[in-house]
Parts: sequence; C-alpha cells; structure tokens
Amino acid sequence: MRLATVTLAAGLGTRMKSGIPKILHKIFDKPIIHYVIESLAGLSPEKSIVVIGQGAESVADSLKGYPVLNVIQKEQKGTSDALKAAMDELEGFDGVLLVVNGDTPLLTTALLQDFLAIHQRNSEDLSILSFTAKGIHSYGRIIRSGNNYVKGIIEDRDADAEQKKINEVNSGVYAFEPHILPLLNEIGINERKGEYYLTDIVDIAVRKGYKVCAHNIAEEEQLAGINNRDDLYKAFYYLRNKIVQKWLDNGVSLFDKDTVFIHPDVNIGSDTIIYPNVYLEGKTNIGSNCTIFPNVRIVDSIIENNVIIKDSTIIESSEIKENAAVGPFAHIRPDSIIGPSSKIGNFVEIKKSVLGKGVKASHLSYLGDSEIGSNVNVGAGTITCNYDGKLKHKTVIEDDVFIGSDTQFVAPVKIGKGSYIGAGSTITKEVPPSSLAVSRTPQKNLKGWAVKKQPKK
Repeated sequence: MRLATVTLAAGLGTRMKSGIPKILHKIFDKPIIHYVIESLAGLSPEKSIVVIGQGAESVADSLKGYPVLNVIQKEQKGTSDALKAAMDELEGFDGVLLVVNGDTPLLTTALLQDFLAIHQRNSEDLSILSFTAKGIHSYGRIIRSGNNYVKGIIEDRDADAEQKKINEVNSGVYAFEPHILPLLNEIGINERKGEYYLTDIVDIAVRKGYKVCAHNIAEEEQLAGINNRDDLYKAFYYLRNKIVQKWLDNGVSLFDKDTVFIHPDVNIGSDTIIYPNVYLEGKTNIGSNCTIFPNVRIVDSIIENNVIIKDSTIIESSEIKENAAVGPFAHIRPDSIIGPSSKIGNFVEIKKSVLGKGVKASHLSYLGDSEIGSNVNVGAGTITCNYDGKLKHKTVIEDDVFIGSDTQFVAPVKIGKGSYIGAGSTITKEVPPSSLAVSRTPQKNLKGWAVKKQPKK
C-alpha cells in the first residue's frame, strides 16, 4: 500500500496557557509532536507532511532531523483548511492518505497499522478511527445509519441533547483514498465558529455514495488529544504506567512501581532490581543483574551488567563498565567512563574522565579531565586541578598508582606507573614510574606556643 501522512499541528493551544506551542510541550522530556512523528515513521510513508501554524519557526526547528516536510497554515481557519494547506505537496500522489492530529502522543505504529489494514481489507473510501469516550467530553460524535455505516460526525458544540448521549466519538485519525480529497473544496464554513471542519467531509462523502466507516479499535487513552495541562499530566502517567509494566513483564524487579520513572527509549536487562524514586532518562541502557538503589537519576548513559548504583547518585552521558559500583552521593558528569570492577564512593565527582579497571575512589574527591589507569587507589580529598582560569588541562595517572589523601594534581601533569603520592601533596611536575612523590612544608613544633594563647585567670 502506497501511503502518505499529514499531521495537523497548527492549532493555537490556548488552553495550555503557555507561550510555548502546544505540540512542543513535553512528556518525558520529548515534545508531544515527536511521539506522533515517530509513530508515523514506523509506517514508512512515501511522504510525511506536518501542517504548522503557531510558533512555526520553533516547531520546524524541533522537527529537524525527522524526514518530514513542513507546510504553514497561514491563518487558523479549521482542520479542513489545514489539510488543504498540504494538498500542493500531495499533487499527483495516488495512494492512501493518513491524517492524524499532532497533539495525540499516545498513538502507536501498531494501532495505525491495524487501522490501515482494515481500511484496505474493506475497500473503504474513507475510514475513521473512533473510540468509546467515558464521562463528560467534547469530542465529535459518530452518527451511524441503519446499516451501521457512518452517516456523519457532529461536533460537540453543534450536537443536540440526544446526540450528546452517543459515546462513540471521532479521534481525528482518517484514512482517505485519493479520489475523496477533492471533496475538501465542497466544505463550507461553519458560521458559528468561522472555521472549516474536516469532519464535514464525512457527510459530503456519504451523500455522494462513498463507503465511509468508523472503527472502534482502541482505548480512549491512546487517542486522547492534549488540550490542557491536565490532559498532558494524564498522558504522561498513562505512558509511564505502560512503560513500567513492560519492564515488569520482561524480568525487571521494582520495589515501588509508582515512584519509578523510565523514559520510553530506555532499555533494561533482565534480573535488574530497581528501588523507589529512580529516574532513568533519555537513551539510557541498563544491563542485566544490576541494582539501582533509591533516589538515583541516570541520563543518556550505558550501565553494563552486574553494576551497583547506590543511593542518591547522578550519572549523565557516561558509561559504567561491568561489575563496577558507584555511590552513594556520587556525581558522574558527562563523557566519563568508569572501568570494570571500579568503585566510586560517596561524595566523589567524576567529570570527562576515563578510569581503568579496578580503580578505587572511595570518598570526597574530584577527578576532572583525567585519564586514570587500572588498579589506582585514590585517597580521600584528591583533586585534579584542571582549570587555570582560561583553559582545561589533563591529568594522566598510569596503572598501579597509590594516591595518598588530600592530594592535588595541578594539570597538566603525568604520574608514572606504580608510583606513590604522599598524603597532603601538591603535585605540579611529572612523577617518574615507581617513584615516591612528596610535596609538604616541613613540620615545625614550637614548644609552649599554645600557652601564650590561653586566657589569663
């Protein structure tokens, strides 16, 4: 089946009460519109058009990197007018046109595939994806005729008391055969609203004898549009619960699933255990048999197998190799690699550094812009002084080095293999392999000095 898609994303979104275009509001740090475009991309359409309006420049910037063509609806004159804005880009296309709304982030590729399969199997001219709405709502109602075909769609504001009792409603997802699209030119303006409703094409198509059907095949939550902050909140939690349940079903243990937040692009290996108040964000990849303790946040990072992340640790855009342990209260900043079987302890900060196998930095240290070999012991209070006020400089510490507590390395500096650094040293020059480096002011004891400081009685 040849397929093109049009995403209607030009709405004003006034109910969001925001200066940000509605479709750029985020769920799990990803704009609403991105979810929609990614679901459509899974269908491999020949053309993918997005009709934009409010905040067109920022929306277009957000969509850079996606294989879409942006078309601007100059004036917001309704959904029919928005679709007509895309028609020039579809000239000559003779396949199925799938139309969706840009504010429906919970649409999935699988659902759209099922919908299109029904459309094609039944040889329908126009298909509508519908759902059963619960409670009070403002969706357009599906009006059916005696043969169960669709007769029309009545918008909520135009529905009478009897029509408002109908609970099958329009999702705003349509599949059009190409010969239906010229009917857009026959849609008249709605005098009450001053807009052209795309839903009016249904009544026109039915009167002309075309086969028009609606298919109620999805949950309300999957098709709900985002119109206000409450809708955004509900969509977030619906998606969050789906993700959490997926990992429970795939061999991941959670102590409190109501307090764990896992982004859609995260992957987690089996037999990993996750404690409460954990946030796994971005494109994070967690291996198997890991343990992630409470109050941990991991962003865009790779955590290999058998890793322990202890309480209140932050890991950003970094790699933690197998069998390592990090935390508690550690901060692994971007572009860092913690080597296999290494141990990073409490109140240790690592920034843009590569640590080899078996490194131990157990407490109260800062290692920035550094390259540290295997089996290095980093004493408490060690600091790599990497910034001279203008530039960052690198510290290189080779294998099997022992660093005493309260050591400062003034970069650029290199510490040779197997060396020892005496506690309390400030290292400003290269240390040769297998050496002892000590940099201290000689100790002086002034006997009786403290007596002079004691208060007189």
